[in-house]
Parts: sequence; structure tokens; C-alpha cells
Amino acid sequence: MDIDTLLMPFQFAFMQNAFLISLIVSVPTALLSCFLVMKGWALMGDAVSHAVLPGIVLAYIVGLPLIIGAFAAGMLCAVATGFLSGNSRVKQDTVMGVVFSGMFGLGIVLYVSVETNAHLDHILFGNMLGVEPDELWTAGIISLAVGAALVLKWKDLLLHSFDPAQAQASGLPVTALHYGLLAALSLTIVATLSAAGLILAIGLLIAPGAIAFLVVRKFSTMLWVSVLVCMFSMLAGTYASFFLDSAPAPTIVLILTALFIIAFVRRLYLTRKTSMQRARGTTGAV
Repeated sequence: MDIDTLLMPFQFAFMQNAFLISLIVSVPTALLSCFLVMKGWALMGDAVSHAVLPGIVLAYIVGLPLIIGAFAAGMLCAVATGFLSGNSRVKQDTVMGVVFSGMFGLGIVLYVSVETNAHLDHILFGNMLGVEPDELWTAGIISLAVGAALVLKWKDLLLHSFDPAQAQASGLPVTALHYGLLAALSLTIVATLSAAGLILAIGLLIAPGAIAFLVVRKFSTMLWVSVLVCMFSMLAGTYASFFLDSAPAPTIVLILTALFIIAFVRRLYLTRKTSMQRARGTTGAV
């Protein structure tokens, strides 16, 4: 390929917007993914991303901004999951599965029962190539607020993720941190609606943190490594989709999956290498 062909994606306005939304949403999703991975909340991200659908539809019916409905539905799902798991013998992951599948089913039923110009596949899988300026502003404001909050409170959130009892004994507002993290999760999913949609948003909320967890050992390093991984994957996936004639969002998730496999194989190799070196050292000592 010549240089003109390689630079062709940057000549179109819709691709420029796609690259811009990729840069915007990569920061909060990557930062949040680190806390979700450390806290074991992978399924919570999946649950909230599916549960916002009925809120979107209801907001459209009432005439409210869609982000308000999505945020309200996401928080309702998170609070309902916490209440049910805390007042029943059923484990939290089971409750989350029931709640998010029920709300997602409700969203589908509401969607087909009303006439709307919104395409369901755009809501589910994103529409990066059709991002409007107002969506860029919305995603930018949410990303800035969520990213700043996570960076400022990362030490408190880390302690809360590892040991809530110790966090409470240390005088930290555990309840505020818990629901603050849930609010950040709901807001981030709202910000990624245009980029990745509801279903593929879970990839952005889990994979960067999981990859960084396999690559580094220090949490502060894990934060910025996850941002770099997510940013690279989103830009590379968007760029590659132009030449592959594929949708950007699933291409991005495929790149994230490939990077996770590479990181996993690397970690497995290093672990086995270290084990063999220790075994040789022990044998030599004997």
C-alpha cells in the first residue's frame, strides 16, 4: 500500500469522529476495568450494560434524554442486585443473571411495542461511524468526570475492592465508594453507547484491566497500562475496520481478545520458567 491509501481513513469526517470517540471512551472504560477486575465485578458490568435498555426505551417514550433513562436503569439494576443478594440465600452472581436478563427482556418487549427511529442494532452493537457532535460532547463530559473521579480516589477504591472491612475500619465512606463505583459504571456504559453499544461494552469494561493485570504487578502501573491497551485497541480496530469493511466495535473486541491471549500465554510461560528455575536451584542446593 502507498502512503495515500494508508492515510485514507483520516480523510473522512465519519472516520475522524470514530477515532475521536475511541480516544474519549478508552480512558474511563480502561480505568474502570481495573477496579472491576480487582473487585471481581465482571458480571456486574455485563449486567448493567444489558439492563440499561429498558431505561433507554422508556426515556424515548417519555421524551427525556436517553442518557437519563440509561443511567437510571443501570443504577436500578445495581441496587436491586445488591438488595436481593443481601436479603436472600441466592448468591450475587445468580441474582445478577436473573436481574439483568429480566431487564434486558423487558427492554426488548418495550422496544418492539413502540414505534421509534432508533435502530436496535445501533443500541446493541454501537454506531461509531455515525457518531454525532452532541454524542461526542456527552461522551467527553462523562469520560472527563468519571476519569477524574477514578484517578483522584483510586487508592480508596483499591482498598475498598480488596478489603471492604479494612476500608471501613480505616474510616473510609464504604457505602459512598460502593455506590460511587456503581454510578461510574452506569455513566461509563452510557458514554460507550455510541461507540460499542450495550453488548460489546462489556469487552471494553473487562479486557483492558484483565490484560494489564497479566502484564504488570503494581496497581498504579496497571491503571495506565490498561489505558494504553484500550486506546491502542480502539484506534487499531477502528482503522482496520475501514479496510476490512467490518463494524468497528466487534473488530476492537477481537483485538482486545487477541491481546489478552498473548498476555495470558506470556504470563504462563514466565510462570513455568520461574518454577523450573526454582526447581533447579532447589536440586542444586540439595
